[in-house]
Amino acid sequence: MSFIETLMIAVGLAMDAFAVSLAAGTSGQAMGGRVAFRLSFHFGLFQFMMPVIGWFLGAAIAPQISSFDHWIAFALLVFVGVRMIRSGFDDRAETFAADPSRGLTLVVLAIATSIDALAIGLSLAMLRIKIWYPSVVIGVVTSGLSLFGLRLGTRLGARFGKRMEVAGGAILNLIGLRILVSHFFA
Repeated sequence: MSFIETLMIAVGLAMDAFAVSLAAGTSGQAMGGRVAFRLSFHFGLFQFMMPVIGWFLGAAIAPQISSFDHWIAFALLVFVGVRMIRSGFDDRAETFAADPSRGLTLVVLAIATSIDALAIGLSLAMLRIKIWYPSVVIGVVTSGLSLFGLRLGTRLGARFGKRMEVAGGAILNLIGLRILVSHFFA
C-alpha cells in the first residue's frame, strides 16, 4: 500500500475524531494545553490500536463483529450528541459536567470514533498487508486533526456560544447516522 493510499485512509478515519474534537471544543470545557494533549493523544492512540487489534483478530472474528459494530458506534455517538444538544438548549446545563478529556467520557468518545478503524485492520489482515506502518500513520493523522478540531471548536464556541454546542451535538448524531447508513447500504 502506498503512502498516499495510507494517508487517504488515515484522513478518512480521522474525520470522526476531528468532528468530535470540534464538538468538544465548542463546549467550553475543553480548554488548555493539557486537555488538548489528552484528547488528541487518546484519539490518536485508539485509532492506532484498533487497526492493530482488528488485524490480529483477523478474518475469523470479522463476521461476529460486523453484525453489531455499527450499532455500538451509533449508540455511543448519539448518547454524547443528545447530551450536547440538550445542554445547548438549556442555559443552566453544560455538555460535559467536567473535562471531556478525562474518564468515561474520553473512553466513550475514543471508542466510538475508532470502531471503524477496527474494520480497517480486519480488511488489511485479509489483504495480507503489514499493519504497523498504516496504524502509525492513522494514529498520527488522527491526533493532529483532533488537535486542530479542538482548537477550531474552542474558537467557534467562544464566538457563537451555545449555538455551536447544539451544532456539535447534531454533528455527532449525524456521524452516528452515517455509520448506520453506510453499513446498511454499503
